[in-house]
Amino acid sequence: MQQTRFTEGGAHIRWTESAGEGPARVFLHGLGAASAVYFAHIAGHPALARHRSLLVDLPGFGISDRPADFGYRLEDHADAVAAALDAAGVTGTEVVGHSMGGAVAIVLAARRPDLVASLVLAEANLDPRPPETAGSSGIAAFTEEEFVHGGAFERVLERVGPKWGATMRLADPVALHRSAAGLIRGTEPTMRAMLLALTVPRTYLIGEHSGELAGHQGLVAAGVSVVTVPGAGHNIMFDNAYAFVEAIARNWSSQSV
Repeated sequence: MQQTRFTEGGAHIRWTESAGEGPARVFLHGLGAASAVYFAHIAGHPALARHRSLLVDLPGFGISDRPADFGYRLEDHADAVAAALDAAGVTGTEVVGHSMGGAVAIVLAARRPDLVASLVLAEANLDPRPPETAGSSGIAAFTEEEFVHGGAFERVLERVGPKWGATMRLADPVALHRSAAGLIRGTEPTMRAMLLALTVPRTYLIGEHSGELAGHQGLVAAGVSVVTVPGAGHNIMFDNAYAFVEAIARNWSSQSV
């Protein structure tokens, strides 16, 4: 396990990594998740394993610290990841981000282009104010006080079920609520606008069961490779791991062209 400070108060962001050759690959988890749980089987796949991989837990989640005075906006998360990558001594990485982690990856690429050479985004949040059915909307519907101290966190854990709840229950409630609120708020410019403006290879994955991707044609027109993954819903890395690995490998190849 590796770590580095990301706040003046001494809070640490942590990650696990595997050795390998060439540019590094970075994995960023979604809201209420942890990178090793969601990506270890992907990073260790024979098609990807020869490259160095960093599985980073965002502040407030997994094994990273959870400072109470941290903002947990998308920009804050991106800056914390940048601190981790600087400490790891990597540049020009391929960043693989799921859901909120994909939004963080986009912000990271816009703020620190030296760190990101390509993106693979699995159902990343692109727009503020997601549908009320989204997990972030359900969490941010409560005030922070209600969520942290009024029993709403426990009710959300019951509602999301045992699989998502297995990692969400490990998250700091303050970090979880503020991160959800950050997704609702979005960024300026929006994550979608940032993604459209980037020139690095970009792949956007959407599960077959997740419905139509808003703004699909606009993404394609801007050079984003949009891939519908058969037999998959939001958690593509679990529902169709083979296709997930294949998309990462293909994106990596386009980076090298």
